[in-house]
Amino acid sequence: MTKKNPEIITFGCRLNIYESEVIRSLTENIDLENTVIFNTCAVTKEAERQARQSIRRMHRERPDANIIVTGCSAQIHPETYLEIEGVSQVMGNETKMQVESYTSKDRLQITNIMEATETASHLISGFDGKTRAFVQVQNGCDHRCTFCIIPFGRGNSRSAPIGEIVNQVRSLLENDYKEIVLTGVDITSYGHDLPGKPSLGQMIRRLLAQVPELKRLRLSSLDPVEVDDDLYKLIAEDERLLPHLHISLQAGDDMVLKRMKRRHLREDVVSFCKKIRDLRPDMVFGADIIAGFPTETDEMFENTYNLIDETDLTFLHVFPYSERDGTPAAKMPTVDKKIRKARATKLREKGKERMHALFASKIGTIESVLVESHNKGHTDHFIPIEILSENGHEEIGNIVNVRIEKASENALIGEII
Repeated sequence: MTKKNPEIITFGCRLNIYESEVIRSLTENIDLENTVIFNTCAVTKEAERQARQSIRRMHRERPDANIIVTGCSAQIHPETYLEIEGVSQVMGNETKMQVESYTSKDRLQITNIMEATETASHLISGFDGKTRAFVQVQNGCDHRCTFCIIPFGRGNSRSAPIGEIVNQVRSLLENDYKEIVLTGVDITSYGHDLPGKPSLGQMIRRLLAQVPELKRLRLSSLDPVEVDDDLYKLIAEDERLLPHLHISLQAGDDMVLKRMKRRHLREDVVSFCKKIRDLRPDMVFGADIIAGFPTETDEMFENTYNLIDETDLTFLHVFPYSERDGTPAAKMPTVDKKIRKARATKLREKGKERMHALFASKIGTIESVLVESHNKGHTDHFIPIEILSENGHEEIGNIVNVRIEKASENALIGEII
C-alpha cells in the first residue's frame, strides 16, 4: 500500500535530523504520495557526492517518484540538483521549513539565507524510530573558518527564545522521550541576538529549572573558548547534564588553527579539558578533527595526534581535508590527498585505541543505559552497549542499570541488574 506521507532521507548533522522531523510534521496533512525528500549536507565534497549518488539511485529504482532536494548542499548548489534527472523541486534551508513550499509548483525555492533572522519555531511531537530527541536552540554561524562552507548554507547565527525551547522539550517529554539533545550549528554562540543576551549556560540553567522532569540532557558540539561560567557550574553541579561533551577541535597545532581562523589555540583545549575534568572527573570527550589541512606539515600533524592522548579524547570524528570552492583555504597550498588519507587513518586508529581503553575501564562497573533498539543503547557517557537478556528484548525507551561484563570491538556488553 502506497503511503501519502513522503519518505525523508537525511544526510549530515543532528540539526538536519531535527529539521527532517519538522518536515515530517509539516507534510503530514499534505498528499505527497510517492514523494522522496532528500535533506542534504555540504560539510565535505564526499557528503555531497553521497547525496547525489543516492538521488540518482532512487530515480533508477523508482523512476515515477517525485524527488525533492533540500538542505545545505541544495542551498549552496541548487543548480547542481535541478540538473539531476528525476528531481522535481529544489528547496533552500529556509523554504524547507515552510508548509506552503510543499504545495508550490515552483521548481526552485531558494531565499537569501544571509537575510534569515529566525530559527524554526516548530513544535514537533517526536522523532521517527528514535528514543532521544533533538531540539534546535540555534542556527547559523557568525564565524568564517577558512575551510568551512556551512555559513553559506545556514546563514548568520540566530537563537531560539528560551520559552520556545522549554515548550519543545516539554512536548517531547510528554511523548515519553527520555533524553534530549540541544543542537545547532554553533550553540556556544547562543543568545547574543536575544533580549538580555542570555548565554548558553544561562539558557540551560533556566531550561532545567523550568522542566524538572527532564532527567537526561546532552549538548552538541561546543567551541572550547566560548563555554561560559554558568555552563561550567552546571557541569559541576547538575548530573542531568550527561558526562559526554563533543569539542569542535579541528586541529591541535597553533599554526594550523590560526590558518583555519579558529578561535582557540592548542593550550586552550588542554586547559578546557582539565577544567572540565576537575569539575566532573568522569567526563568523556569527543572531537572533530580535520586531517591534512593546507600547509599542514608532519610536525604540525603530530601536534594534533599527540593532543588526543594529552587530553584523553575518545570519540573522534575524523575527516580528511576537503576543498570547498569559495573558501579561503581552497586557495592555500594543499597537502597531497594520499597524505591526508594516511593521516586520517592514523587518527582513526588512535581514536579506536582510546575507545578500547575506555571500554576496558568500564568492565565491572554498573552503567545507566537508555535502551534504544533490540537490547542496544548508550550509557551516560554515550558508549554503545549490548544488553544480554534471557527474557527477550528489554522495552525500548526504558532506562536500566547494566553491569558491564566484557567488551566487543565496538560496544560494551552486560546484563541488567
